Amino acid sequence: MTPEEIVEKLKLLGLSEQKAKETLKNVNVTKILLAALNEVDLQKAPSGAGILLYHLATKIKPQITENLSFLCKNIAEGKLDSTLRVDAAIEYLLNTVNESSVDVGKFEEACGVGVSITPEQIEQAVEKHMAQYKQELIDKRYRFNSGIVMQAVRAELKWADGKAIKSEVEIQILDLLGPKTEADLAPVPKTEKKTKGGEGAKKSKKENQHDNKVSEKIELSESTGGAISMMDLMKKLPFHAPGENYKSDGYVVTPNTKRLLEEHLKITRGKVRTRFPPEPNGILHIGHAKAININFGYAAAHDGVCFLRYDDTNPEKEEEKFFIGIKDMVEWLGYKPYKITHSSDYFDQLYEWAVQLIKKDNAYVCHQKSEEIKGFNPPPSPWRNRPIEESLQLFEDMKNGKIDEGDATLRMKITLEEGKQDPVAYRIKFIPHHRTGSKWCIYPTYDYTHCLCDSIEHITHSLCTKEFQSRRSSYYWLCNALDIYCPVQWEYGRLNVNYTVVSKRKIAKLIDEGVVNDWDDPRLYTLTALRRRGVPAAAVNSFCAALGVTGAVGAVDPVMLDAAVRDVLNVTAPRTMVVLEPLKITITNYSGNGPIVYTVPDFPTEPERGSHKVVFNKVLYIEYSDFKEQPEKGYRRLTPTQCVGLRHSDFVIKVSKVIKDESGKVIEVECEAENVTSAEKPKAFIHWVADPIAIEARLYEPLFKHKNPEDTSEVPAGFLSDCREDTLKVVTALADQSLAGARVYDNFQFERIGFFSIDPDTTTDKMVFNRTVSLKEDTGK
Repeated sequence: MTPEEIVEKLKLLGLSEQKAKETLKNVNVTKILLAALNEVDLQKAPSGAGILLYHLATKIKPQITENLSFLCKNIAEGKLDSTLRVDAAIEYLLNTVNESSVDVGKFEEACGVGVSITPEQIEQAVEKHMAQYKQELIDKRYRFNSGIVMQAVRAELKWADGKAIKSEVEIQILDLLGPKTEADLAPVPKTEKKTKGGEGAKKSKKENQHDNKVSEKIELSESTGGAISMMDLMKKLPFHAPGENYKSDGYVVTPNTKRLLEEHLKITRGKVRTRFPPEPNGILHIGHAKAININFGYAAAHDGVCFLRYDDTNPEKEEEKFFIGIKDMVEWLGYKPYKITHSSDYFDQLYEWAVQLIKKDNAYVCHQKSEEIKGFNPPPSPWRNRPIEESLQLFEDMKNGKIDEGDATLRMKITLEEGKQDPVAYRIKFIPHHRTGSKWCIYPTYDYTHCLCDSIEHITHSLCTKEFQSRRSSYYWLCNALDIYCPVQWEYGRLNVNYTVVSKRKIAKLIDEGVVNDWDDPRLYTLTALRRRGVPAAAVNSFCAALGVTGAVGAVDPVMLDAAVRDVLNVTAPRTMVVLEPLKITITNYSGNGPIVYTVPDFPTEPERGSHKVVFNKVLYIEYSDFKEQPEKGYRRLTPTQCVGLRHSDFVIKVSKVIKDESGKVIEVECEAENVTSAEKPKAFIHWVADPIAIEARLYEPLFKHKNPEDTSEVPAGFLSDCREDTLKVVTALADQSLAGARVYDNFQFERIGFFSIDPDTTTDKMVFNRTVSLKEDTGK
């Protein structure tokens, strides 16, 4: 079986082509997967069986591979339907490895086959175990190690979903403690080292280490709120010190390396230098935010500098608005470039170096068409060994416009790790450049430009995503072939987010089809869209820090970003009252001659941070859902027989009359108000507004139905067919008067509803708010 055929078989498991190719490099895992595929008919197997087989292949031990067929059968039959059960199956077989046969009954019991845990069971278990730590929770607040509760629940409900447990614990902690305060988010104060003690001290230390490990595992791996800062993360990366490039794996040392590094250190004075090199042909997206944080963050963490370099080598796709937009987003995230440069700044030097390469017989002019040299196994160029003088003359002819576009390229004599031979260094484009005008009709490629610009700017750490690992050898080769300073390339896993697309072409298609309005539509994950939705830059940075820096390429769900947003807005967004779906309430026994004005703190737990005025009057409005004429069991708000309290006021109201329109819909409720000190204690307090202002509220939902709308195995008809139809709901809401005068991008917490931000569409006549995120994660979406 050829490697290509094996890759196609591995893709049947649900792996992407890239993941399948990576898996192919692991001979043992590939062998097991091929054997597993012979055991299971994936077309008849349950959904997700392929990924479980992949998990099995990466976890199974040699001593139990004889049970592979048995394990595959259980996966195919849906008995092992989660990685938790697969792991339990492996553990059971390892514990019974000396037995001649598998006791199916005991095996299924050990794996929890058929056991189903309901959300109600999880809720009850969390409530029970949290009760044991209630006082400690109140004392320590969000510094309490919630991992203890999660472990206890997992011990009781072994087969419960870990994410569901974590979500329920977070919800119940939030209900108990309320939103995080600034004190909760402050760094943990360092404790002084204690003197050595006896056995008790040792035991305590051991227990503390265990608790710390639990906390680190739960908080840093799973919770954005517990993530360390980007600065702290960057300080821990095991990169080389400036000038010690030769200590890095794979770095090529030449007879001139020492001299070049000494000259480099004189220029940089030993400071770290990084760069963020975007192409100015589109809007930055959430993936770029990680790159910005890593490049600028690493430099800042080591008292270095970071260049913003526009890789403007493709004149046909570049626009001025993209240059401005990129700079704006870098600064929005809180970073200031040491210097703004362009690859085009170095076109003259790059051309001179290309001539040197030809003279050294390291490059040649080729006439193969672009379609001929695409793919992994293109035919070798018949012009590879043409005379040096001939290539020099032809390259000059290319520069002088004597050769038609597409009829010649300059290619470098090197084979990349991925097998691609002789990458193109220059191509002909008869298109004026936005900065150099018509001076050039040949333009360098990324493969040629990237490392040379890094060398010119004396970059110490060339940080890029994992897909460029295959170009590392050409990076080093090119610098050494020209005998110039050679930086070190480090790779990290790129950031992919589920339920969205970030491709410039695909976003443009969404705009053209009217699915979204523009590049900054709040349903997208471009940085301009996130800002417009009200996502704080601090939340984006915190989100990136929580992901860490590894070589693994993976995808995360948007809820992880939402959690980071809540953590920031909980302590920065002032509270206010807004009613999205108003129901009129008339207080029939209101005795005042005018409105009552209350002073309400912007942050209830920190009243010293400011306040605003709230007006109470005879007519007010509540959420339509906060009244039910015929309530279901457990309903705690206003009903004909149940009173309710009004937040921030002195009153409890109870129903005296329900008024309906001709269709039977409730349009008004008349109530009597009683002072809270003498009234029956209400089961709930609700928000309300009186003498309100009308606002427009835009409520957004995820744009796509599937995690990966670009994956044709998930969405055969293409990403456009995966778009939901209910992603934007516009309502006319009633808001407290204190919101009047707020500015674009200001954030607020609408009490009991969610976090909102003022949209740029706001005018003097109409305020427009975008819902940034709900108060809690909606696990049903």
